[in-house]
Amino acid sequence: MGTGLQTPSFRECERCGRSEHWDEDDETWRIREEDDERQVGNPHCIHEWNITGSFSPFKN
Repeated sequence: MGTGLQTPSFRECERCGRSEHWDEDDETWRIREEDDERQVGNPHCIHEWNITGSFSPFKN
């Protein structure tokens, strides 16, 4: 059985805390809501996404 490629479904900016989830239906990133509050972070931030920390792009 081969190794499969997987993509992240969640990302969070290491600088401002903005967090997003992947919307499968629209095939785009959406701002995550927590306690009815959008986690927008700083709108002027050049986001640095932590998608390589514990995320592995290859399925075992």
